[in-house]
Amino acid sequence: MGKSRRRMTLALAAACVAMGTGVAQADAGFPPVFPPDQNQLPQLPSEPQVYQALPIPVPDQDPWYDDPADLESYAPGQIVRSREVQTRLLGLPIPVYTKQLLFRSEDVHGNPIVTATTVIVPGIPWQGSARPVMSFQEAIDSTDSSCNPSHTLQVGTMKESTLAIYWLMQGFAINVPDFDGKFNTFNTYAEGKMVLDSLRAMKNDPGLGLSDSGIALYGYSGGGSGSIRAAELRATYAPDVRLLGTTIGGTPGNLLEQADYATKHEPGITGISNFTMWLGFVSLSREYPDVFDAADLLTPEGQQIVADMQHRCYATAALTGMWRPISDYFQPGKSLQSSPEVVKVLQDNSLGHYIPDTPILWWHGLWDELIPPAEVVLPTVQSYWDRGADLRFYTVPVPEHVTNAVTGWLPAVAWTSAVLRGLPPGPKFMAAFAPLPPGFPGA
Repeated sequence: MGKSRRRMTLALAAACVAMGTGVAQADAGFPPVFPPDQNQLPQLPSEPQVYQALPIPVPDQDPWYDDPADLESYAPGQIVRSREVQTRLLGLPIPVYTKQLLFRSEDVHGNPIVTATTVIVPGIPWQGSARPVMSFQEAIDSTDSSCNPSHTLQVGTMKESTLAIYWLMQGFAINVPDFDGKFNTFNTYAEGKMVLDSLRAMKNDPGLGLSDSGIALYGYSGGGSGSIRAAELRATYAPDVRLLGTTIGGTPGNLLEQADYATKHEPGITGISNFTMWLGFVSLSREYPDVFDAADLLTPEGQQIVADMQHRCYATAALTGMWRPISDYFQPGKSLQSSPEVVKVLQDNSLGHYIPDTPILWWHGLWDELIPPAEVVLPTVQSYWDRGADLRFYTVPVPEHVTNAVTGWLPAVAWTSAVLRGLPPGPKFMAAFAPLPPGFPGA
């Protein structure tokens, strides 16, 4: 293990001790066997272990998140309960008004569920119209409800909170939904429903004064997944939501191609993409337990990794799953692609089943080690374009997934700020440059 990785592991352990809880006892046999040519970390403590030591209760121990007894009687977006909370950044309180709403939505099968959203209103006066709202979908990418923004905004650990400040500084309200639900699913159309129902709940709260507000959506990577699915579903699922525009980046379009890429051995840094399939497997197994069945598809060692990934936030989930291809843990003769049921789930939840009826700004890095554009993204974007989407798409000539989150964020702030102020979204364009050679890893 390199020095930098040793330091990272020690830092995680030190954090747990500093927060007042002992480091979890690692399983010395985790995983029992793994390919000897892979550089892998041992079993790590998880972020929820730290959160459980803090004075603010985690969601699964907080009765505020409980389902009402008569949940089926609630309409989508109807508020179950609300509360005022304190928003924090790195543990420090931020002087903004924050209200959380628990509301009714639907899972991917149409069953009623509840989840939460956090609405933040700055003290800056807004004149001349209803205060516009930026719905900020964080890349939650986690498997435990303590990682959801309704909790991390209170304890000050929401990883993208500094990005949202630039909309707050202009006087816009911010809506931050737990769009993966309290069961933390991932990359399904249920995400879009939960985003839209969070906006309905926000409109339904008379005390917020946002019932007539224009709304824009923003999200990168996993946050882009919830944002663009909400834009796709708006016309049919929530036509009452006044959506002015959506900007996303770093988001997979074709989940079959993403699964194919993320289950293989990839050279160099592209190998870290392997964690996305472990995360996807765990999350999708919650919506489709009979399809993503670890006992049926994976070896005992693979099942142990899936069990270990059940309660992690994005950081330790990534460190656990990177450079550990799930394909090395399939039962003999089994794979994701060989299962018609798995293929159907991935097809059903890939983007492009609907075309958004509102303007879109979409960007992607020309080299992305997690979500390669050539097969996973660009064909979906081309389909949007060919089918008449009000689209502005460009590839950023900068490598690496996280770097592109920042590179594309500045145009995203400028564009969404303009449309929220009533300016036109500008002309459509398709700048899908792909200069890297075919087959280049991460392209």
